[in-house]
Amino acid sequence: MAYTVLARKYRSWTFDELVGQQAVATTLKNAIGSGRIHHGYLFTGTRGVGKTSAARILARSLNCLKSDGPTITPCKKCESCTAIAEGQDVDVIEIDAASNTGVDNIRDLRSNASYRPARARFKIYIIDEVHMLSTGAFNALLKTLEEPPGHVKFIMATTEPQKVPATIQSRCLRFDFRSLSIDEISQQFLMILKQEKVKAEDAAIRRLARLANGSMRDGLSLLDQLMSMGQDKLTAEMIDDVLPAPHDELLTTLIGQLADHDAAGVLASLDASLTAGYTLDRFAEALAEQVRTLMLMKVCGADTTLVDLPTAARDTMASLSGRFDSDAYVYMIAVLEELRRNVRFSALGRPLLEAGLVRLASAVPYGALQDVIDQVGTGSRSSTGADESKKKVAQPLPPPAPARAAASNASPQRPIAPATKPSPVQNVPRPRSPSPPPSPANKPKSEDVAAARSDPVVRKAMDLFDGSLVNVERVQKQD
Repeated sequence: MAYTVLARKYRSWTFDELVGQQAVATTLKNAIGSGRIHHGYLFTGTRGVGKTSAARILARSLNCLKSDGPTITPCKKCESCTAIAEGQDVDVIEIDAASNTGVDNIRDLRSNASYRPARARFKIYIIDEVHMLSTGAFNALLKTLEEPPGHVKFIMATTEPQKVPATIQSRCLRFDFRSLSIDEISQQFLMILKQEKVKAEDAAIRRLARLANGSMRDGLSLLDQLMSMGQDKLTAEMIDDVLPAPHDELLTTLIGQLADHDAAGVLASLDASLTAGYTLDRFAEALAEQVRTLMLMKVCGADTTLVDLPTAARDTMASLSGRFDSDAYVYMIAVLEELRRNVRFSALGRPLLEAGLVRLASAVPYGALQDVIDQVGTGSRSSTGADESKKKVAQPLPPPAPARAAASNASPQRPIAPATKPSPVQNVPRPRSPSPPPSPANKPKSEDVAAARSDPVVRKAMDLFDGSLVNVERVQKQD
């Protein structure tokens, strides 16, 4: 007998067995129980979270032959239930939109939809990866999807809902499937290992759940790989030998090295991540997401619900988030996004990424740089700072250029000849009319004074020279 992989062998059969999607399961069960069954459903979410499983569960609930009508507890034994589980039922047609993208495929669907089901209550079309349909195919499906025959139901699944036209989404009930948590995946692993009579360490199960990245199918594939080694007990050492370290742990270590300004350690962590199989742009994207998590924990607190982290990892991330200011996180995300876009199309992607990480590791702390900018922009009003500024201003100016040149050329053996006297015309100072006394016309307007005082450079100059504001333009006009 052919071996059945774990992902197919332990696929959910009922809504109660659907892992991590309690909100979706409860809504669908209530709709079936109350008779409010819609003609179109759209299931969205990342890979391996139960979209296709939920579509088959819904189809079995609607077409179970052992019940008098739609039921939330299909028997799992009748001919319809078993055929739907295997994807071979004549009344439940599963279509791969990636290979049936054209208008002709949708025309065949429309023509066949008019015929009643062979043995079940409903003819159900499950369209997987529906976003792969062409624009013409979507347009051909609109009318049938809006007003299908009473015996036809549509269940569509996609990992990219943004590519599904709004005209399609408005004709369906949309259900968003969330990524599974580490605890949910771990509990499912424990149940499967108990059924398979395989022992495993808690650390190994937790590590596998972290490597799954929220996808039950990915996690079961990893578990299948470890069980293929033929060992009596799964250990953490086996995982280290077969599987790479969790990427989020590498990223956490790298961010800590950035905080320590350890450029060499950062490059070593980058090399370990790329060796594990991550591409350059994917690494930059994942690192930016990790920095975002730290930023949210820094701004909103360690217990914020905006990030989904297990308890053990949350404590470590909370401690790491305090090592940067919120402004530094904004700067890091901007740099990483620029790197992500550049490395995709550059022939020197890795050197470019390494240079960007060295730049982040060697950068001056953003908070200290901001303090310097604020001090220079606003000026220090303390007495010590004012005295030092006045001392610098009170220092004698250097002699004029001719005098410096003569002094440099002077020697004890050759006396310096007296400089030629300028002509009388040059010595006569140009008379200047005295400045008129202050008058209401010469005084600056209140709004001008307010605008001038708001300039940090003006405030700095007034503090250094004890000056006041004068409307120079109006004085010159009177001269």
